Amino acid sequence: MADIEEQRRKVEELKRKILEQKRKGAEPQVSPEEQARLQADVESKRKVEEEAKRAEEEAQRKAEEEAKRRAEAEAKRKAEEEARRKAEEEAMRKAEEEARRRAGEAAKLKEENERRRAMEEAQQQADLLAKKKAEEEARRLVEEAERRRQAEEEQRKIEAAKRKAEETRKRAEEERRKAEEAERASQAKSTTDANVLNVYSQVLRQAWKDGKISPDEANLLAALRSALGVSQKDHESVQQEIQIEIYLQAILDGWKDGAITPQDSERLDQLREQFHISAEEHLRLEKQVRREILKQKS
Repeated sequence: MADIEEQRRKVEELKRKILEQKRKGAEPQVSPEEQARLQADVESKRKVEEEAKRAEEEAQRKAEEEAKRRAEAEAKRKAEEEARRKAEEEAMRKAEEEARRRAGEAAKLKEENERRRAMEEAQQQADLLAKKKAEEEARRLVEEAERRRQAEEEQRKIEAAKRKAEETRKRAEEERRKAEEAERASQAKSTTDANVLNVYSQVLRQAWKDGKISPDEANLLAALRSALGVSQKDHESVQQEIQIEIYLQAILDGWKDGAITPQDSERLDQLREQFHISAEEHLRLEKQVRREILKQKS
């Protein structure tokens, strides 16, 4: 399409020049090469216009075929709907006839039942007392079973609460033990200079700002660690702290409106998988954020 417009523009420009020369009373000075190029441009324009016309006719033909196909499909759909409607009406008619037939049979059955009840009334009076006693006994057994079920349910809840308390105590002891081991390890090892770690921490925090480390950033950080003398262990410690900060901020952003949306949950799942945060750690951090939010609201 751009080529066609360019050809048209060139032809129109040549026509305009010729007309200007005629208005000035001079003959157009067009070289044989220019005339040949003009003739080629005109022929190219003609071919392009013919091709465009054929394409337009082909598009028109396809549009008419599509309209015809849609009309046939619509007619088919209406015919199917009409057939379905007639089938539904026939089914409704048969259902009504069946209902009337069953109503007649029910009326006859009712008459027979009334006659039978009249004949069995004496026997029913005799069985009434025994039935009442059986119902009372069954009700007593049901109530006793329900009381036993409730007692068992309460016992299960108590046992579950005990197990949960024990698990909480064990987790607390485990966290305390880990903290003590970390403290002992921290005291035993030779730490990197605080100012060096502070500089490296700022650069690493900036790299993690978008939630991920690119290969180029990883190479730059490795070079910086080598230059500053930061150990791999110190790097992992600082990086873990930064990842926890990022994850805490994501939880805070999710809970700021009072509830976690599906998008927030998906974002947290991605960060949890990327940062290798366990489910227990997630619950602990989420509980911490919610406590802070409630404290701020109060």
